[in-house]
Amino acid sequence: MVHDSTDNPDDRARKSPQAAANDTPPAGLAAPDVDPATTGGDDEDDALLPDILEESGAVGEEPLATGHEAIERAVRLAPTSPGVYRMLNANADVLYVGKAKNVKKRLSNYARQSAPQPARILRMIAATVTVEIVSTNTETEALLLEANLIKQLRPRFNVQLRDDKSFPYILITGDHWAPQILKHRGAQTRPGRYFGPFASAGAVNRTITALQRAFLIRSCTDSFFESRTRPCLLYQIRRCAGPCTREIDFGGYSTLVREASDFLSGKSHAVKQELAGEMEKASSELEFERAALYRDRLAALSAIQSQQGINPRTVEEADVFAIHQEGGFSCVEVFFFRTGQNWGNRAYFPRAEKTFTPEEVLGSFLAQFYDDKPPPKNILLSHEIEESELLANALSIKAGHKVEVTAPKRGEKKELVTHALTNAREALGRKLADTATQSRLLEAMAATLSLPHAPKRIEVYDNSHIQGTNAVGAMIVAGPDGFVKNQYRKFNIKSEGITPGDDFAMMREVLERRFKRLINPPEESAAKARDDDFPQWPDLVIIDGGRGQLNAVREIFANLGLTQVSLMSVAKGPDRDAGRETLFMPEREAIKLEPRDPVLYFIQRLRDEAHRFVIGSHRKLRKKDIREAGLQEIPGIGPSRKRALLHHFGTLKEIERASIADLGKVPGVSAESARRIFEYFHPQPG
Repeated sequence: MVHDSTDNPDDRARKSPQAAANDTPPAGLAAPDVDPATTGGDDEDDALLPDILEESGAVGEEPLATGHEAIERAVRLAPTSPGVYRMLNANADVLYVGKAKNVKKRLSNYARQSAPQPARILRMIAATVTVEIVSTNTETEALLLEANLIKQLRPRFNVQLRDDKSFPYILITGDHWAPQILKHRGAQTRPGRYFGPFASAGAVNRTITALQRAFLIRSCTDSFFESRTRPCLLYQIRRCAGPCTREIDFGGYSTLVREASDFLSGKSHAVKQELAGEMEKASSELEFERAALYRDRLAALSAIQSQQGINPRTVEEADVFAIHQEGGFSCVEVFFFRTGQNWGNRAYFPRAEKTFTPEEVLGSFLAQFYDDKPPPKNILLSHEIEESELLANALSIKAGHKVEVTAPKRGEKKELVTHALTNAREALGRKLADTATQSRLLEAMAATLSLPHAPKRIEVYDNSHIQGTNAVGAMIVAGPDGFVKNQYRKFNIKSEGITPGDDFAMMREVLERRFKRLINPPEESAAKARDDDFPQWPDLVIIDGGRGQLNAVREIFANLGLTQVSLMSVAKGPDRDAGRETLFMPEREAIKLEPRDPVLYFIQRLRDEAHRFVIGSHRKLRKKDIREAGLQEIPGIGPSRKRALLHHFGTLKEIERASIADLGKVPGVSAESARRIFEYFHPQPG
C-alpha cells in the first residue's frame, strides 16, 4: 500500500509503541490514507514517489535510478530461458511477481531508463532493491508457479484474488452398504462420488434437502445409523427410506442411490421419465398412495431445477467468467455449469490498481483461481485475455484433459457470458453502495465518539466459559468493507493461575497475547503480517462491559506501552435490552445514544458478531473436551489404549464409526475391550 506519510502500520509493528505514538495522529495506530488502488492519475502517482521511496527503504536522490541499477544487476545474471522473477524492497517484502518466456529479455525492459513506463511500473521500480529469479523448464510451469507465488506472497503490485475459500461439493459416500449424502469441503479422500463444485454452502444445502425428498437417501452419520433401533423423524416425514432399521432392503436402497447419482451426473431427464412411468403404473394399479410418493419425488426434482435458474442446452461442463470495472473497483462473476446444470455463481472483488485493464485483471485472476481447483473442459470469458492459449495448455496439463479458454462471440455460450456480465455489473453496484454506506457509518461513528478520523480497523473482544472451564477469548475485525473474517482470531485461555470465572484475567491474557505479537512479530510471520490491503493495527478497540472493564483494559495497555489506541466498552442496558446500551470511553462521561441511532445499531452488530464467534469457538472446544473425556471413561481403556486407538484411527470420530471387528485390530485391544468401546458409542436402549 502506498501512503502519504513516511511510516506505515507494518513499520510501526517493528517500532516501540512509544516511537509509533510519536509518528501517528492522536487517534493512534491507524494506516495512512493513500492507496495505489484508489489514487488518482499519473501526475498524482508521480507526486507520491518520494513518499514511496522512504516507505520502501530506498535511499539516494534519484530513487528510479536506484531501482534501475538493482534490475540491471539482475539482468546480467538472468537466464534467457523461462522463469519467474520477484522484485523485493529493502525490507525483503515482495513487491511484484512476474513470469516470462525469456527472463533476461523481460527484465531488460524494466531496466531501460529511456523507455516510457506507466506510473504504476515506475513506483514499483523505485521501490525495488533486489530481484530474485527462479528458472523453470517451460513457460507453462512458469505460469503455474507465478499464480502460486502471488497467492502465497500477495505482492502489492499484482492483481490479488482475495476471497479464495474452497468450494463445497455433494458427496454420496461409498464406504458403507447404505450410502450417505452430505456436504463436503476440502480434500476428496473419503471413498464415494463427488458432485460439484457448488458456488455456496447454501446452494449445496438446498440441493441436498431436495434430493432427500426425491430419493430418500439418508444424511445421518454412520455412528447414528448403527445405533438406531427404530426409524428417526426423517423417515416419518418422508425424507429418508429408513435403511437403518431395514424399512427398505439393500436392493431398493441401491436403486435410490443410483437414481440420485444419475440425476447429479446429468441424466435428469431419464430419471424423471423413469419416475413418471412408475407413477403412471402405480396409478393404473389403483395404488394411489405409492403414486403420490412418486409425484412428490418428481416435484422435488422440478424444484431443484427451478432453483438453478438458467440451465444451458448445449453446454455440459463450463465455468463462465465475466468482469466489470467501475469506480476503481473490479468485479469478476463466476458461474459453474456441470452436467448441463447451473450449480450457482459467486462474485469476486480482486484487489487491483485501477490502471489495470479488464483483460489484465481477468488473466491474472484465472491463473490464481485454478491454482488449487480442478478446471472444467470449457472456460468462457467476457474478454479476450492475452495468454489464453498458454493458460489453456497449463490447465490441460493440470487437469489431465483438454481445457479450452475462449471468449465466445455468438450462440448459447455468448448468452451465458452476457448473463454473467449482467450479474457482475449488478454485484459491483451493490458492493459500491454497501461500501458507501459502511463509510458513512464509520464517519458517523468517528463524529459520535470524537475520533480524529473514521476507523479503518476496529477490533472487538469477548470471552466465553462455563464456570471457568473451556475458557476461550475471541477477536473479530471490521473495516470499511464490513466484517473481515480472515482476520478473526480465537485464543484458548492457557494460564494456569487464572481463577475460574475471572473475566479480567482472561481478557488480560487475550490482549497481551494479541498486542505483544503485534509489537514484536515472529521473524517467520513478519512478512505475512504486512498486509498492504488491510491495516494490522487497530484504530479502535471495543470490549464488552462497563467502566470497570474499560479501566482494566487501560491498565493492560499502559503496561504494554500502548497509549495511542482508542478504547471503548459497551455495557448492556437494564434487563439486557438492546437499544439501551451505555458506551464508556477513557476520561469522558458515559455516552447514551438514541435507540434508533444508526451508530448504536452498528456497535450492536459488532458486539453481537464477537459474541457469536466466541460462543461458537467455546462450544467446539467444549464438545472436543467432552468427547476426549468420554474415551477415558470407558472401563478398561487407559492412556495406553487411548493412544493406540488414536494412532490407529487418527480421530475420535473415526473411532466412533469403527465396527467391533475394526476395533479388535488395534494392538492391545482385546475382543472384549472392542465390544465395550463399541457399546459405549452405540448404546442399546433398555
